[in-house]
Amino acid sequence: MTSTAPLADMIVAGVDTHRDTHHIAVIDQVGRPLADAQFPATTDGYRQLLVWMSGHGIAQRIGIEGTGSYGAGLARFLAGAGVTVVEVDRPDRRTRRARGKSDPIDAYAAAAAALNGTASGTPKSRVGLVEAVRSLRVARRGAMKARTQTINQLRALIVTAPADLREQLRGLTPARLVVACSRLRPARNSDLADCPGQDVVMAAAKSALRRLARRYQYLSQEIGDLDDELRPLVRAAAPALLELRGVATEVAGQLLACVGDNPERLRSEASFAHLCGVAPIPASSGRTDRHRLNRGGDRSANNALHTIVLSRLRYDPRTRDYAARRTGQGLGKKEIMRCLKRYVAREVFRALPTLDSP
Repeated sequence: MTSTAPLADMIVAGVDTHRDTHHIAVIDQVGRPLADAQFPATTDGYRQLLVWMSGHGIAQRIGIEGTGSYGAGLARFLAGAGVTVVEVDRPDRRTRRARGKSDPIDAYAAAAAALNGTASGTPKSRVGLVEAVRSLRVARRGAMKARTQTINQLRALIVTAPADLREQLRGLTPARLVVACSRLRPARNSDLADCPGQDVVMAAAKSALRRLARRYQYLSQEIGDLDDELRPLVRAAAPALLELRGVATEVAGQLLACVGDNPERLRSEASFAHLCGVAPIPASSGRTDRHRLNRGGDRSANNALHTIVLSRLRYDPRTRDYAARRTGQGLGKKEIMRCLKRYVAREVFRALPTLDSP
């Protein structure tokens, strides 16, 4: 928010966000505390918070913790009201041990971070196609994990199943194993207690395997349906991204979710590389000039870049030639992968400005 108001009328605010309530604190231009208050995390609460904050002056900016979780709704509301919102990282343990922990303390700390420039990142807007992609990917990721867990349980159960059943299912591929288990015909649940000896074990094993196989098939169908919904959204959001070699719907969706609906918040391809954790960190001292691995950033986006590199190492002659050349220069596989991920990040960033929000 820009204003020509006198300096005395300008304030900076900070918010400590929670699931049910948000605590806000305001400070003046030299960092002196003015007031703090707590409001419900609802639409009416957002309005009350804005009115209360405006009563203390014109907000130059407001720092909010957790703009990707509890503070997402408040950040959207304030941005829509014309308030400049910056993202504040949660204090580390060492800082909290030094100053203590309470909602007012955290809110004033967020305001101070927004004032001194420690917090300057622009939060994701979460109002366009990319937010829709992110929501669907949450459901898809959960279904994928559940399906993996299901097939692992099915295989583990076969290991301890009766010998006849185990021999019947031995050596089958995962797809054929699921089909075979889904066609098993166990006894009815009401008849299990009447089965003598080993028969009840066989019947129970068949029943469990059948249920797990059908669960696997249901989850596979759910994942397929989600892919059908995601594909047009990803293409509409960033068609140029899907044209890159090694980038499919899943990888593109993860990269888009990392960037958000407002890619302009990333000032350069170097900032995007840092966000994805592929920008080397300087670790030089004295006569030693070196860089170390960046273990920060969005690890899911880092994994998406890793997937692209693996695909190119297998199918792209140019990438394979680069890897062979760098191997001849004495670099190991890990170093080569890091270099390739950095190059891929540059290509991906150039494809991102085509994002269009509805």
